[in-house]
Amino acid sequence: MKKKTKSSRAPVIAGTALIAVVLLACGLFYYLTYRRANTVTGGAPVNIYHTTDFQGLLDSVAASGSVKNMATFKHAAEHMKLDQNFKPGHYCLSGGLTNKQLVRVFAYGWQTPVRLIVKPHVRDLNKMSRLLGQQLEASPKELREAMDDTEIMEAHGFNKATYLAMFLPDTYEVYWTTTPLQLLDRMWKEYEAFWNKSRTAKAQAAGLTREEVITLASIVIEETKYEPEMPTIAGVYINRLNIGMPLQADPTVKYAVNDPSLRRILNKHLQVNSPYNTYKNKGLPPGPITTPTKVAIDAVLNYAHHNYLYFCAHENFNGQHRFATNLAGHLENARRYHNALNAQKKKAKE
Repeated sequence: MKKKTKSSRAPVIAGTALIAVVLLACGLFYYLTYRRANTVTGGAPVNIYHTTDFQGLLDSVAASGSVKNMATFKHAAEHMKLDQNFKPGHYCLSGGLTNKQLVRVFAYGWQTPVRLIVKPHVRDLNKMSRLLGQQLEASPKELREAMDDTEIMEAHGFNKATYLAMFLPDTYEVYWTTTPLQLLDRMWKEYEAFWNKSRTAKAQAAGLTREEVITLASIVIEETKYEPEMPTIAGVYINRLNIGMPLQADPTVKYAVNDPSLRRILNKHLQVNSPYNTYKNKGLPPGPITTPTKVAIDAVLNYAHHNYLYFCAHENFNGQHRFATNLAGHLENARRYHNALNAQKKKAKE
């Protein structure tokens, strides 16, 4: 038997070396594509719409600045068939994710909840739909159409005039892809949770429904931003309601004439025919004139018990008020305020 020569062993050695190089290259490629961390912290959120295609997903991920090597991510995504199955959503990508993990994030829809802010001082459903539509995938138009659906509205126990009361100002955690109907159901559940036994009992003791409490709170918060004074002002209006006196609330007149910027209420404004004109109509208006804070709502529920029937802006211009039990006292307080106002105007001209 002949011994193998060096020349005959050379191809074997070369072949073995080549296989080793190929295996090493494949291993390195697999590591770089699937096992190596490819995301960094601090990138912008990635929003994937229901209408987004695969290229749109890749573009959004690249624009976020969260992925270090888009080429390897794209290869992994295509190999794992992400182009055939990914979920819409709002994604905040954490650092240290491999491409394999990142693909799973989009494939399984592991989106990050968003903080939905329902603001106070929103006067109507049109503005509410615009504000909410800026924070969700659903458009303002889609949200407004859902809010205008009378079947949904009535199922939640409201009508067109009172529906704004359901949107309690706060910050809520929701998914960006929440549909308009899901959002309305969520707002209703939050509303029901807010009205616990204690608050419901206080409303009943005051002789008010839940929606009437919020309507009155919407007037109170338009009268003052000074929270410690809210229960006192609420008490004034409760006293007027109890004796059948018109509320005569200037904020409702501004609402009736659709001019929230109105600085002075003139006689012509008081003559406007509107159910929201509380100078011409006794009792509360049909619904809230804005979205009051929870503090204002609780101020109505815990209104101060006193004999005041009137209040006037304080002459110190500190945002507070002077209160009176009768018209004579109110006129005196008004005189102080107007004298101070005239003095201020005179000083400004000097």
